[in-house]
Amino acid sequence: MRGMPYISAVAILSGAAFGQSLDATLTMPNFEVSDIHASAPTIRPYMNGPFLHAGRYQLKTATMVDLIGTAYGVDSDKVYGGPNWLEFDRFDVLAKIPPGTKPETVKLMLQALLADRFKLAIHNDTKPFTAYSLTAGKNPKLKESDGSGQTGCGFRAQGLQPPPGGGPVAMPTSFTLTAECHSVSVTVFANSIRGFIAGSLPNGVQGNPQVLDNTGLKGLFDLELKFPIAMNGGPGDGDTNIIDAVDKQLGLKLEMVKVPLPVIVVDSANRKPTDNSPDAAKSFPPLPTEFDVAEIKPSAPIPAGGRGGRGSPPFQNDRVNLQGITLKALINLAWDIAGEDMLAGAPKWADSDRFDLIAKVPAAVMASPVTPGGRVLIDQDVYRPMIRALLIDKFKLTVHYEDRPVNAYILSAAKPKLQKADPANRTTWIEGPGPDGKDPRKANPAVGRLVTCRNMTMAEFAALLPGIASGYLRTQVQDATGLEGAWDFTLSFSGAGIVNGAGGRGGDPGAMAGGPPGSAPAAAADPSGGLSLFDAVSKQLGLKLEMQKRPMPVLVIDHVEQKPADN
Repeated sequence: MRGMPYISAVAILSGAAFGQSLDATLTMPNFEVSDIHASAPTIRPYMNGPFLHAGRYQLKTATMVDLIGTAYGVDSDKVYGGPNWLEFDRFDVLAKIPPGTKPETVKLMLQALLADRFKLAIHNDTKPFTAYSLTAGKNPKLKESDGSGQTGCGFRAQGLQPPPGGGPVAMPTSFTLTAECHSVSVTVFANSIRGFIAGSLPNGVQGNPQVLDNTGLKGLFDLELKFPIAMNGGPGDGDTNIIDAVDKQLGLKLEMVKVPLPVIVVDSANRKPTDNSPDAAKSFPPLPTEFDVAEIKPSAPIPAGGRGGRGSPPFQNDRVNLQGITLKALINLAWDIAGEDMLAGAPKWADSDRFDLIAKVPAAVMASPVTPGGRVLIDQDVYRPMIRALLIDKFKLTVHYEDRPVNAYILSAAKPKLQKADPANRTTWIEGPGPDGKDPRKANPAVGRLVTCRNMTMAEFAALLPGIASGYLRTQVQDATGLEGAWDFTLSFSGAGIVNGAGGRGGDPGAMAGGPPGSAPAAAADPSGGLSLFDAVSKQLGLKLEMQKRPMPVLVIDHVEQKPADN
């Protein structure tokens, strides 16, 4: 693609100020009280939040990079320097703020908290980044909005519909995504398509580049854009088609550029925050555990030729609306169960009978906006106790936890092919190629996942694997490699739905290859060029992912009635 001169960072991010000194934070607004803990181990190690419920501000499983990005409104790739744990250690932050606090003030409070509790010290800098410049062609094809109707951009997928009568969606190799925007500026449109351009990046370019509005077009527009998406997540038929679509359908141009952008450089940070106040926990009364009003009933039969599925979002700010869901799925949701073997004692009908659940949420758990854009983030965790209470009441459900042997994986060493890491580098993993820019997806699009790990121990890699490859693994992986130290490596594999038409089989390699659960995966190569996670770990890393039975906490159903009590 043609290069363009540097664009002024001031014009790109006008008004974006960050990097206050520690002295400056002393005059900042502060949370009334805060409580910080190391996050519990999870197979989904991603930041959740920020959430705001009745004056409770909360961030969950957030790294220090996540916290800095949230506090200063920057992407994680704009946070440089700091100790090597900055992207690995995770924290839960709970804080109390006065009602009506503005989102921009909340960001300042979080900045002050990081300086106070973690002794975070930072400074400003700029670095060159790859971005995309959106410019107006000779004949822009944009329709000016009349200001009526809804505002914003939404996306609609074609080719991912469930079959008649419901059931799993057959996973195509690609599908068409339609962006529909109403009464938006070109800048808003540019931001909305940002995440769909990453597949067109050339070798050596990483991250999620910004899309800069350099069209000069003013006003609000209604527009529609259709473009294909490759299901394997890597380069495929839809690589540059969004760029072509923007050109042909909208008369605009997307071109790659290099621009200097503001970054935050971490000078120092304490790995352990200062201790919580002894009275901190008392400042956060427990949230309600029951709905104000709730109704659960058997779902109406699906007409012949009809389609299953729900018509509205399942979790809204003031209600829960779950349509056509099995009791087993409700229990998994209520108790946050991920693996097939982690629930025992469910009758057969619990996986076939379907129910509709509609409930009104107490005002104390309704969310408020905590971002400058005014977005309201819904925390599903606050609804889980309410759903549990409802199931216990309506189905006379009784359960208990006990340790039982379940199918789980261990990571062992065969003939390791790993490179010793530089201990000065951060412990992290990213989607995409490493510094050398080598990308096997260019030659084989079926290998759509490319993961680069840096300065990572095998114990850390094992802990991250279920999150990296959730389609394959539903329980924690145990490190049995015996390898000491930290390592650098890349791993490329296909999505679970690509290999042998698998997917939705609970991460069992035997079942995914068409055999019985717990059996060995098929040795034959996939004719499509697909490579399973298990084969990739063996061939590329010289390690083994093997299934074995080991004791884990399992939720056991003692009693449940098939017909829910009357509402």
